[in-house]
Amino acid sequence: MENRRPAIRLPTKDVDPRKQAAQDRLKNVRHVIAITSGKGGVGKSFIASNLALALRTLGYEVGLMDIDFHGPSAPKMLGIRNQRLIALSEGIQPATGPLELKVMSLDFLLESDDTPVIWRGPIKTTAIFQFVTDVSWGALDYLVIDMPPGTGDEAITVAQELPKMDGIIFITIPSEVSVLVVGRSIAFYKRLGKEPIGVIENMSAFYCPDSGKTYKVFGKSSGKVLSEKYKIPLLAEIPLDPRIGEVNDEGRPYVLTYPDSPITQSFRGIATKVIEILESVEKEGGNPAE
Repeated sequence: MENRRPAIRLPTKDVDPRKQAAQDRLKNVRHVIAITSGKGGVGKSFIASNLALALRTLGYEVGLMDIDFHGPSAPKMLGIRNQRLIALSEGIQPATGPLELKVMSLDFLLESDDTPVIWRGPIKTTAIFQFVTDVSWGALDYLVIDMPPGTGDEAITVAQELPKMDGIIFITIPSEVSVLVVGRSIAFYKRLGKEPIGVIENMSAFYCPDSGKTYKVFGKSSGKVLSEKYKIPLLAEIPLDPRIGEVNDEGRPYVLTYPDSPITQSFRGIATKVIEILESVEKEGGNPAE
């Protein structure tokens, strides 16, 4: 009787089913970018929402995924808070924003305005994956992720777990405190292998819509400091227009309400730069900061 050695089964690397499902869902999404900051109160959701719409005005298919779970505000700024999500066989249909922008936010699922979100890290991670895998995003040129501030659980999940991430845009304001905390955020993502697309300085100056003049009243530029220190592009310095708070509260996107203002021109410039950077990377390979 012939002696045969028992077959040796080599160990296989288990594939995380959530990552596989996310990869399958994002296969028709060309670019995924995150909008983040080291601190709150810098206008991150305002920039994410209006940048997404600026990309739409250029003819691109765009989705906006709001994962600032403890302060979901994108639907309010876009004027779509009353929409209810519909689940079909292919997945949950994202809400429809201005210019047919596709939007997903926890705000659509909360029972009332004062419903608190009391979640620990594992629940947040699960929710992020569900926002990707359970939502029928369809074919998109850009999926913009509105991140919460800081480098906590959500940031770690997006940087380490999502299978596709083209780069990060960092939001700062003109202050030395912002330089410190945003600098830590840039270092965090670099350490996890996610390269910056660039930095945007919000509230860089005061724009007076009556006179059309801009006044530097908030101190020296933190965007230039961060750009030079970390060798990343300064995408724009966006001045503060007193009408921003008004239109945000009324749910009227700024770039659509005031299409001829310098702020809207800044958003168009940012969108154009992001497109150029990511398409260059897509063609040549490498990281967005180069």
